[in-house]
Amino acid sequence: MRFDDEAGAATAPATIRTAALATDRDLASLWRLLSIAIVCGAWEIAGQIPINYALPPFSEIVIAFVSMIADGSLPRAYLSTLQPLAIGVVASAMIGVGLGVLMGLRPVAEWFAAPIFVVLQAAPVAALIPLVTFIYGIGLAAKSLSVMLLALPVIVLNCYKAVRNVNPSLVDMCRSFQGTRAQQIAKIIIPDASPLIFAGLRLGIGAGFVGVVLAELLITPTGIGDLITYHRSVADYAEMYATIVSIILFSALTLAALQQLEVALFRPETKRG
Repeated sequence: MRFDDEAGAATAPATIRTAALATDRDLASLWRLLSIAIVCGAWEIAGQIPINYALPPFSEIVIAFVSMIADGSLPRAYLSTLQPLAIGVVASAMIGVGLGVLMGLRPVAEWFAAPIFVVLQAAPVAALIPLVTFIYGIGLAAKSLSVMLLALPVIVLNCYKAVRNVNPSLVDMCRSFQGTRAQQIAKIIIPDASPLIFAGLRLGIGAGFVGVVLAELLITPTGIGDLITYHRSVADYAEMYATIVSIILFSALTLAALQQLEVALFRPETKRG
């Protein structure tokens, strides 16, 4: 009987902590919804006044968004936009993870490549896109490369830092058990760096969304960029803002889904019990 009492006393703090975490998550979700409602309400008021002719009420933007889905213009635009985005993100992930891990493991690769990607991350990419257009034209290759210009530096530098910050005691433990270099990399370094590597991929995909929109605005108006450019030129501001809001929502939902996948794979202890 005493053993059962001790077991119950031991599990009580864990139960309290789980309940506290759930309450914190609920409050955080409530505050996020409240902040979105405040922004939308302020936008509606500013559009009804109106502050500016080019700022329609938020209700008109919602109506425009629904009508663009109904007539198929928004889904068609996304089919065009997602192609260079997918190619650029997949290529950036494959190259970026491999190169970032190599930089973290080999000082020579770090000395050679790290300054290049630091400069690329700090460079104004919008100024580089005309150069990409001059070399590769205005097709799919140029748009995919524009996505890579933004996504690749983020992924490479995050993967590089993740490998460099692996717990050295784990590597020493592997050495003490006569582990080979390949075993250190496969069983210690990569698993320990995986959460930060995945976080870098998530940030890279976010940068890729920026890259594809810039490409479609600056290279040739297609997809989402074409909708934004066209509706702005004919002063259909509700449709223009609906397109912009849609890409923001799409990118936010994609990144939120990736964050949940990251939690499920690498931080299951933070999931709601």
